[in-house]
Amino acid sequence: MTPGGAGVAQRHDFPPLRYEPAGPGGAPAALADGPARTGSPPRSGGRPRPYGTGSPMLTGRTAREVLATHLHHQATDFLRSLRSHRESGSDAEGTREAARQLRSAARRIGGALHTFRPLTDEKWADQLRGELAWLSGTLGREHASTARLDRLLGALQRLTGRAERERETVAARTAAGNATAAEAPPAASGRDGADAGEADALLSAGAARAGALLERQITLARTRAHSAALQALGSSRFHAVADAVAVLASEAPLTVAADRPAEDVLPPLAEQAHRRLAEAVAALPLARAGHPYNADALTSDARQDAPWHQVRILARLSRYAQEVLDPDDIDPRLAEAGRALERHRDAAEAAAAAAAAARTPRIAPATAYALGVLHADQRHEVEAARFAFGRAWIPAPVPEAAQPVRKG
Repeated sequence: MTPGGAGVAQRHDFPPLRYEPAGPGGAPAALADGPARTGSPPRSGGRPRPYGTGSPMLTGRTAREVLATHLHHQATDFLRSLRSHRESGSDAEGTREAARQLRSAARRIGGALHTFRPLTDEKWADQLRGELAWLSGTLGREHASTARLDRLLGALQRLTGRAERERETVAARTAAGNATAAEAPPAASGRDGADAGEADALLSAGAARAGALLERQITLARTRAHSAALQALGSSRFHAVADAVAVLASEAPLTVAADRPAEDVLPPLAEQAHRRLAEAVAALPLARAGHPYNADALTSDARQDAPWHQVRILARLSRYAQEVLDPDDIDPRLAEAGRALERHRDAAEAAAAAAAAARTPRIAPATAYALGVLHADQRHEVEAARFAFGRAWIPAPVPEAAQPVRKG
């Protein structure tokens, strides 16, 4: 029960909101009293300032000026990265870096158009946002395939190296036990030790073939992704996107609603992005994920992973919205939580790749076993990423909740 007998249960993973009456000019009313920002100056009466207000970037400016400046900057980065991508030629590292910056600018433009959609020509914004998502996804597949292969091969090497070290340890203990039988540890003798040795030998035997199989399959996917990216960059569809971004770099098509003061318009829209994130996080099983080795994530199920992937997207949108308000005052937990959820996505996709490889017809039992161990290892990484996200999110300061007034 909350103080005053209001009876509103508070969750530690859901920052509560305070709703205030609409201000002059019909400003949106839903605001979060967010002292989660360190150094937020209180308003008169000692109350914390509403979410996102008090930024020097907003004071004395219209929403059009702030949002247009942000969109111009990101559009310029997009066009600069596109030029670098074209000029990189055979420089593979330069091409990858230019593509990464291109995707980053495209995501930020799309995020701003999504969060601040009521201030834009909505039909135009929705179309451009969809095209930017297509471009970012197409360019990102090749990089994702490369990172996935590196991740899986590194995990295989780590697993087999650990198995070999454990075998050497058991052998050394067994030799010592033959000399001094009374000191022989239980794991060095008996059927359990033999079974462990057989499993390690099976893993070592199958790891090389599993790695070769993964390399063939993922390299094929990477080659197709590379071809798709080259085809996309030469298509009329891409040129239309580049032309739209070039227009955005000089003139952002905003509506008359953007002519109002930035402090009245932008923070409530950014707060809505934060609220959607908080609601999605509240639906996650954080209490369960907060216990190490809970085994909740070991089952590979797209339906189980989907809510976490959605939170990753919403966390990114919330961070991008805060960058519009004040790029120097970003909630640090958003970046940390975002990194944990990116590891979650990478591990989940790597586990899915290992499972897909294990379904290859007529592979040797040792290869299938190594792929199964690899799949389980990556699902453990999924569990660890969920735990890390919970640790990053839950300790954050929680804004004070408004208490309903009890009548009578």
